[in-house]
Amino acid sequence: MHARLNHKNQAMKLNKLIAVFALAGFILLGVYAFKNREGKKAISENGFALVELFTSEGCSSCPPADELVSRIIKEDQNKAVYVLGYHVDYWNHLGWRDEFSKAEYSDRQRKYASYLHADVYTPQIVVNGKREFVGSSESSLRLAIQAGLQQTAIEPVTLNGVHFGNTILSLQYQTKNTSNRNLLIAFVQNNAQSNVKSGENGGHILKHINIVRDLESIKLNKSNSTESIKLPAGFNPQTWQVIGFVQNTETGEVLSAQRIVNQGA
Repeated sequence: MHARLNHKNQAMKLNKLIAVFALAGFILLGVYAFKNREGKKAISENGFALVELFTSEGCSSCPPADELVSRIIKEDQNKAVYVLGYHVDYWNHLGWRDEFSKAEYSDRQRKYASYLHADVYTPQIVVNGKREFVGSSESSLRLAIQAGLQQTAIEPVTLNGVHFGNTILSLQYQTKNTSNRNLLIAFVQNNAQSNVKSGENGGHILKHINIVRDLESIKLNKSNSTESIKLPAGFNPQTWQVIGFVQNTETGEVLSAQRIVNQGA
């Protein structure tokens, strides 16, 4: 009889321990879910990743980078991830002239190299003006995007009165800090395709995504101002997008980024 009572007491103690552990696990699960929900909220509302790809149709190692950012755009279409594809011009003398290339994009890449103490090469990606790596490195890109999404925009600029006219983009901006700050406006063609006939990619049809066709810079020397910017030739709001971002001109760090949409009639 005593043995049966002892087993019964042990069973009751074991059941109590199981209940305690189950309750603790339930509480921990609830705390984790709450934190995870709050983290996702912070990422979607505050974080951003401006991905700047420096590429060229004359570079045989560049197509994999274009394919990578294309996948990222599809996967992160509901996140604050903005991809800008700059076609540099220093490959043009090696057998094929890239029709999307501009010397100013090569200059921008060289400036990043100075900021980040890095080399100039293609394909190269810079994220939020703070880190650079080989443009086809998927692991590096995903880690950089995640880090950007988990950070709060330092100095967001408020844009009002945005209106796309026939030839002019007009907007008003408001900002708190104007010291060493530029507001950059990137006019981006969503897609394009090229039949490359010579050079390293000769004989291949290359598909491009988020091609920067023009990049305008506005020095933030006032806390608020109204600006008028000429739209690039061929601009079509149905097949293009416009990305605005604020950059520290001393460090190269991108402080905030946003998609610019038409607010006027």
